[in-house]
Amino acid sequence: MAPPPLTAAAAPAPPAPGALAAKVRTLAPSMTRSMQRVAEAVAGDPAGCAALTVTGLAERTGTSEATVVRTSRLLGYPGYRDLRLALAALAAQQAAGRAPAVTADIAVDDPMADVVTKLAQEEQQCLADTAAGLDVGQLEAAVAALTSARRTDVYGIGASHLVGQDLVQKLLRIGLIAHAPGDPHLAVTNAVQLRAGDVAIAITHSGGTTDVIEPLRVAFERGATTVAITGRPDSAIAQYADYILTTSTARESELRPAAMSSRTSQLLVVDCLFIGVAQRTFESAAPALSASYEALAHRHGARAAR
Repeated sequence: MAPPPLTAAAAPAPPAPGALAAKVRTLAPSMTRSMQRVAEAVAGDPAGCAALTVTGLAERTGTSEATVVRTSRLLGYPGYRDLRLALAALAAQQAAGRAPAVTADIAVDDPMADVVTKLAQEEQQCLADTAAGLDVGQLEAAVAALTSARRTDVYGIGASHLVGQDLVQKLLRIGLIAHAPGDPHLAVTNAVQLRAGDVAIAITHSGGTTDVIEPLRVAFERGATTVAITGRPDSAIAQYADYILTTSTARESELRPAAMSSRTSQLLVVDCLFIGVAQRTFESAAPALSASYEALAHRHGARAAR
């Protein structure tokens, strides 16, 4: 029997209308100034911009039609027509006095079942965006460095520190030496001890967190291989990173800040790094994983028996 014909993968769904302002906030720092003007205009006056043609919006923002189209695509819409439809929908929601949003698409009066569904959809989109934007060449280079590293330091603050701890625990379980210092001063102290053949990984969504940049800078100057996991590849952290792994933040709001959605994409990158290392060190990693499991098995059994 002949195999079924191949079909093209479905393109990611455009952002929902309510997510537009958050999308603009997330992406604006990486836009050109002309694209920023377009993005700020559509986020600030969706009703007014929805009434404009591509030419009209270009004239209003002092840009070109090509800039309007590029901005639309950067914001996640196939073209200006799709962005215009989203603007009209957003304007209608605002005119109808829809309940204020807790997150981009979740209103304060949404039932919990809807909250679960919407958050799951946002997480899926965030993961898909990160996977699509991840530079596999940079990822493979980072994996190679980790595989042969004498030791690995991972720096992060807040939610990013939790992601760093996750990576360190994974590396320890396959017999690699890794640290995730939680104190910024200790992070710098650790970084001073690094040298060529070591790896330092900085995790920061903004790319501008001083307490993460400083130890990575020290590690970089000491000759260690440095990796930045960040949502802003053009930020300050990049100047001290040999390799940059870019993450995506789906949407943010007062109750669901960037730290929540960025953590999801950071964990995906961390898992990719770990699996890559485990593949390359399988002969030693597999026995190490088994040994760690057996060492803790009695604890899991004791808990289950209670």
